[in-house]
Amino acid sequence: MGAQTKILVLLGLNNSINIDEVAINEKIKQIRSRVNTMEDKEKLILLQKAITFLDLTSLNTDDTQEVIQTLCLKAMKPIESQDKTKECLHTAAVCVYPDRAQDAIDILIDHVGRFISVASVAGDFPSGKRPFEERLQEVVDVVKLGVDEVDVVIDRSLVLTHDWDELFNQLSSMKDACDAKHMKTILSVGDLPSLNHIYKVSMVAMAAGSDFIKTSTGKEVVNANLPAGMVMCQAIREYKKITGRKVGLKPAGGIKTAVQALEWLILVKEELGEEWLNKTFFRIGASSLLDDIVATIHDLSK
Repeated sequence: MGAQTKILVLLGLNNSINIDEVAINEKIKQIRSRVNTMEDKEKLILLQKAITFLDLTSLNTDDTQEVIQTLCLKAMKPIESQDKTKECLHTAAVCVYPDRAQDAIDILIDHVGRFISVASVAGDFPSGKRPFEERLQEVVDVVKLGVDEVDVVIDRSLVLTHDWDELFNQLSSMKDACDAKHMKTILSVGDLPSLNHIYKVSMVAMAAGSDFIKTSTGKEVVNANLPAGMVMCQAIREYKKITGRKVGLKPAGGIKTAVQALEWLILVKEELGEEWLNKTFFRIGASSLLDDIVATIHDLSK
């Protein structure tokens, strides 16, 4: 039995996983009720925190240097305010295509903003369909650019055929190529047939060394959703129990409102605990979400 097979057996991937969808839906109902009845003061505190968890994203094929400059400046100073506690807020990272990564790095350096991480996508984003050697080379190339974090996309066909060993091998090779850079593995949950598959691919991604598991590319028909996030949290919790290693969560795609951000924060707090509510273990990938959070903070501060 190979080393990777032993790991996958340990994680229970050869067994059926009991996902209680009724219990998951009930928890989500409770989370939404909790957010709906939350006092304004608590909302304000959590939304300011949410800004610091954001991977502010621009992944458009027509992105220009000017677009990336606007993105970086917004990430550095998302709120114009006389309140010094708000003035020091900034996002965790900016996330761009590889051909714009150098722009992001240079702009942040020029504006003394290199405290914000630069993330880029790789592995044939968003489809993950090209031959593996080509996808791996993309990871190697983007790391050479000097980015801090690499968001890689999986080959979804390996999940559909339950080829966990090959998926493990591919992601392990990508993690090796990332070296000391953080690797976030995109599961594309909307393309997977069941919550059971989401749980298993979460386990494989973590076993292969992923620093984060991420819901979506943002390009699927179905992107980040709370049931998938709940299952991913369960997998993270179980993986921590088995291995002692903490892995981060990044919902991404379709998260556009402050209310949605609050739902994800409460989900993580209740399923994983306060120790996950920091940028080391929790990110939200989004492009338009920041604007709604800032508008909501202004309304709540009146």
